[in-house]
Amino acid sequence: MRSLAPGIKLITSFSRDSWYRFVILLLTFVFYTTYHLSRKPISIVKSQLHRNCSNVIHPADLNITDNDTWCDWAPFDQNNYRNLFGVLDNCFLVAYAIGMFFSGIFGERLPLRYYLSSGMILSGIFTALFGLGFYWQIHSLWYYCLVQALNGLVQTTGWPAVVACVGNWFGKGKRGFIMGVWNSHTSVGNILGSLIAGVYVSSAWGLSFIVPGIIIAVAGVICFLFLVESKSHLRLEGNLLLHACGLFTKTGTEGKQKQRLSVEMVEDHTEAISFCGALRIPGVVEFSLCLLFAKLVSYTFLYWLPLYIANVAHFDPKEAGDLSTLFDVGGIVGMLLWCGALVNGPYALITTAVSADLGTHECLRGNSRALSTVTAIIDGTGSIGAAVGPLLAGLISPTGWNNVFYMLIAADVLACLVRLKADVHTCLCPTGETVIRVWKKS
Repeated sequence: MRSLAPGIKLITSFSRDSWYRFVILLLTFVFYTTYHLSRKPISIVKSQLHRNCSNVIHPADLNITDNDTWCDWAPFDQNNYRNLFGVLDNCFLVAYAIGMFFSGIFGERLPLRYYLSSGMILSGIFTALFGLGFYWQIHSLWYYCLVQALNGLVQTTGWPAVVACVGNWFGKGKRGFIMGVWNSHTSVGNILGSLIAGVYVSSAWGLSFIVPGIIIAVAGVICFLFLVESKSHLRLEGNLLLHACGLFTKTGTEGKQKQRLSVEMVEDHTEAISFCGALRIPGVVEFSLCLLFAKLVSYTFLYWLPLYIANVAHFDPKEAGDLSTLFDVGGIVGMLLWCGALVNGPYALITTAVSADLGTHECLRGNSRALSTVTAIIDGTGSIGAAVGPLLAGLISPTGWNNVFYMLIAADVLACLVRLKADVHTCLCPTGETVIRVWKKS
């Protein structure tokens, strides 16, 4: 008797829901990878926008008036270039932080597939527009600041949407481990963004932005075509199709199907939680403040590590960008190994499993539509730290890189203090009941 091939047996051993979960996990992983992939080029290109031109061989036919800045890209050819880089970073990060508080509210009320795909396509456009400044010979700081700010706003569509999608498909029992593995998209995106930008940074830095912009825009189209927001949407569409085709023939079966259909429709129209209501969920404020200091440290490394390596170790822009990826993989002995593990580990835990658990807290009484808002509040507060860190680095670095690291150490200490404060937390939940939540010291 012939038997099925082992591979086919393996495939058929999984249920349809299991395959949908796998596909959703893979799609959302790829989608948010492209978000971080498109954010990374600016940190790689900085060391190309302002270089030590005295060590660069200039073309013979080029009339040089300043031997130190002839190869720099205006307006970043001045002595205050670090401050200008800080302004450029904050145009993105401040817009991102402000937009994140509203993004979750929109995400709870709009179809996630449309919301996420439109955000990815717009992000691709604005990322590419920054790179086109190279080909259009744009030397206005306002142009680059405007593009960065607009990109920061549309990038807020990503995190609340993908976390909500994953939270809709996976129960609490599996969520911690799954989201812990899934959250590696942040590091994967940073690594790919650094490597792609590094390929073009020395020859035509505009492509360092245009190529990632095209990648995230294409991913947005894929999102529109294939993303299923939740299991209830899948069952609802299937039941409506069967009902329209007149396939409910037996009275008992028809009654059960109609009952399940009505329950799913009620669940889908559950009232979205308010911003203030989400703040009253136990633990949201504490973890938001903890993430603020954690992202301050993480994003300072994200935006300034390649420039630090180029200035201190005197690497060229591509080598500095390639070396900075080791912060994400923790693959170098010394500073980058411990910083990458100890900074990104807690940051990843708070933004994924913790956010998802708080967004489905028991005091919500089954209202699953709070997940996107809670995620946006936590990540939005963290993004304030992400904006402050690079800005402080730009202001402090002229006094010495050691002072920047003292600032990062202070931020880590504050993150620990916030997390280790009151163990017993009393909070009035959005439903009106008082819940006492005991948090273990970590």
